[in-house]
Parts: sequence; C-alpha cells; structure tokens
Amino acid sequence: MPTFLDELPFWPLVTALLVIVFCRAQATYWVARLAVTGASRSPLGRWVDSAAVRRGSALLDRWGLPVVAVSFLMVGLQTVMNAAAGLARVPWWRYTAAMLVGCVAWAFVYATVGLAVFWAVLAAVAGSPWGLVAVLVLVAGAAAALWTVRRRRRGAPVSSR
Repeated sequence: MPTFLDELPFWPLVTALLVIVFCRAQATYWVARLAVTGASRSPLGRWVDSAAVRRGSALLDRWGLPVVAVSFLMVGLQTVMNAAAGLARVPWWRYTAAMLVGCVAWAFVYATVGLAVFWAVLAAVAGSPWGLVAVLVLVAGAAAALWTVRRRRRGAPVSSR
C-alpha cells in the first residue's frame, strides 16, 4: 500500500480507496468485455475460459448483479465477478450501479479494519520471529486445505497418513 495513504485523514482515505477500486473494477470489466471476441487467440483466452471464471459466470447467472456488489467483500472473488459481468456483456450502467455498492463497501472496510489488519500482520512478521512463524503456519494450512479441496473435486484420492 502506498505510504501516502497512511497519512490521509479518514474521508480522503475512503475517497482514495474508492477511486482505486472503481478504476480497477472498471478496467477488469472492460478488458473482459472487449476480450470476448479475440480471447481464443491470446493467452487471455485461457483465463477467460478458466474454471474460476466459469464459476463466477454461474454465480452471476444464478444470483444476478447483487453478487457483483458482495464480491468486493470476498478476497479472490472480486476480479472474477467483474470479469464475468464483462464476459456476460452486462449493460455498463447496470454493472456500474451494482459495482458502486461493492466499491463503497470495500473502501470503508479497507479504510477501517482492512488496513489495520494488513499493518498488524506486517508488524507481527517484522517484529517477531514467532509472528513470522504464525503467518507461515497459517499460509501453509490454507495452502494444504486448498490443495485437499481441489484434489477431492477432481476425484483423486487423498492419502491419509
């Protein structure tokens, strides 16, 4: 995170974060929307046809545009849902209305607890070897859980030692 954001008062910080997330979400939407026609001939085509984007499209089909707004509160889902809306060619004004709700929520979360959590983790890692160990254990646990879930979805047996 840029250091100038640390020095901003609350409302300018929320505004800066809102502008950042708005530009990022719009860029993702437009790249996906414009890439639909030529994607099969580019490296982007593999991502456009990835399982994550297909799941995002299925969520969008099932729940509609409110899932775009909610996606801003879930790490890893935000980019997929913005791209899915672009791939589905959701009209820009409808997408932007749903996206703005998510952008505002995201900006407030990051201006309050989001940045505090980020800096607390960074301080724990930098200030204590035990903090670093705890973060590494959490990351390893998350990676192992993700690996196990993916293997089970593919139908491969998981060895139980």
